[in-house]
Amino acid sequence: MGYVIATANMKGGVGKTTITVNLATCLAKNYGKRVLVLDLDSQISATLSLMSPIEFAKRRKQSKTFRYLIDEIINPARSQSTQTIQDIIQPQVCNLPGLNLLPGDIDLYDEFVVSEMLHQQATALGEQDFETVWNRFERVLINNILKPVRQEYDFILLDCAPGYNLLTRSALAASDFYILPAKPEPLSIVGIQLLERRIGQLKDSHEQEAKIDIKMLGIVFSMCSGNLLNGRYYKQVMHRVVEDFGVEKICRAQIPVDVNVAKAVDSFMPAVLNAPQSGGSKAFLQLTQELLEKL
Repeated sequence: MGYVIATANMKGGVGKTTITVNLATCLAKNYGKRVLVLDLDSQISATLSLMSPIEFAKRRKQSKTFRYLIDEIINPARSQSTQTIQDIIQPQVCNLPGLNLLPGDIDLYDEFVVSEMLHQQATALGEQDFETVWNRFERVLINNILKPVRQEYDFILLDCAPGYNLLTRSALAASDFYILPAKPEPLSIVGIQLLERRIGQLKDSHEQEAKIDIKMLGIVFSMCSGNLLNGRYYKQVMHRVVEDFGVEKICRAQIPVDVNVAKAVDSFMPAVLNAPQSGGSKAFLQLTQELLEKL
């Protein structure tokens, strides 16, 4: 059984998706690993980094997105889909053997429907504490969806949405490790601290029923420019992060500002495939090697 790794930060725009898809691609391309990317963000950035909008629309019409796996769990009576996770996974995205994608969706679930379903379960079981029922559901949702294929992959990378919604909590509960992308600026400290506090609360809330043993794999700074790295704001950020987490938690590989990384999105292909000799691509390869050493 391989590693399940979530990429998460409470703050948006810090490079979560870019790091996820390029890390996944490096693992498959350079290390021969079997990798699955699961897009948990309704912005579907990871999905559109690995397949075209036309292909996505086609798969959505065929009920072959992550949404339909959630539908079967939260609304089985109304679900029209009979797809298994194996049916929905797109193999060899970008024509790269070993790199698979479980496409996300622009409409993943309705939180009211989830609450209604769990309330009915709690009533039927005679549960007095709704929070216990909710915690149990978020602990098993992603875990149970991935269970049929978990042993088929060396790595399953979960691209989480900004903030702290149900799917992010469930992804963290199902993961062995998490990567925390950040920008080298003061507000990034807030996003890091908030996520750490939330993960602590997540562990505490599940402690009585089942231990959640997720660990930080590393803090990855992205969108680093030469001018910024020499500025006092960057030094303040690094000082605070080292104080809070220790220097060993900060990845040595930093992802630079690179137009090739941004342009790669237009080709629906990660930068490490589209522009392998670019500075950004070389940084992603260094990051992949560093994370493998940590593991």
